[in-house]
Amino acid sequence: MSYESEKAAAIEAALKAAKLCEKVRQERVPEAIEKSDKSPVTVADFGSQALICQALAAAFPNDPVVGEEDSAELREPAMAAQLEQVTSYVQAVVGDATSEEVLSWIDRGNGKTGSRYWTLDPIDGTKGFLRQDQYAVALALVEEGEVKVGVLACPALPVDLNQPESERGVLFVAVRGQGATMVPIAGGEPCPIKVIEKGEGNLRFVESVESGHGDHSRQEAVAKAVGITADSLRMDSQAKYGAVASGQAALYLRLPSPKTPNYREKIWDHAAGTIVVEEAGGRVTDMYGQPLNFSLGAKLVDNQGVIVSNGAIHETVLAALRENS
Repeated sequence: MSYESEKAAAIEAALKAAKLCEKVRQERVPEAIEKSDKSPVTVADFGSQALICQALAAAFPNDPVVGEEDSAELREPAMAAQLEQVTSYVQAVVGDATSEEVLSWIDRGNGKTGSRYWTLDPIDGTKGFLRQDQYAVALALVEEGEVKVGVLACPALPVDLNQPESERGVLFVAVRGQGATMVPIAGGEPCPIKVIEKGEGNLRFVESVESGHGDHSRQEAVAKAVGITADSLRMDSQAKYGAVASGQAALYLRLPSPKTPNYREKIWDHAAGTIVVEEAGGRVTDMYGQPLNFSLGAKLVDNQGVIVSNGAIHETVLAALRENS
């Protein structure tokens, strides 16, 4: 399959959602709502998920969506003002949307994994979004456990990480077997991207800002063991996958935190980024060298940790991990 219609729908939906998210950031200081698991969610998370699920329902009505959010908090009477805000932002795109429709679109993201499904993180890196830092709208199509289409909209990411004050806003797109591209969100022609080759320059690695999202000391030791001497570049969200795919970093390490050694990653935190890196010539596995398995539900229950590289250094990284275990 060419997946042209899926790619087009995913790009359009992700760009609309990214525009909504930026509008929320610009018009008000984003306020976090604490979910039952203590993680934050914002008006923008809800609006982004509503827009994307509505678009996917129109284009592919039989496809389930496995998303991060649901409308439970918004349905509480105390959240009436926030629901009104979400509805208002969605109406800027879908003019006649009602609050009840917005709630139902959000909950369309409560689907189950199957032979074909979409997985969505409406704002990957909500804490980065709240800090006016990096975040991504991440959407991926999975068939028979393999990611087929991936779109990452990164509104705050510099087009060139070496020039932090350069144009911001990047869209990464990949289709299985067709390569990966990046294009400024502001517009332009998609440019094919490739991972950095070994020996092309100073290698660097990226990791999460949040200490609970990895094992920073072990990650630093592994990076040094494979010859990466520069300090890590810390950023939120799957923008890290984009950095590796576009050759602006060689390695992204996400090892289990010592505080939560049995933690398993969510599929929406990695699906879109995985295909972008793989189609750019890189490699993505867990910390034991196994491919990420997206067929077992909302969590990567068969995988522990995530290693994302340019491919050339991957086996060396895995060997260094074994030695540092």
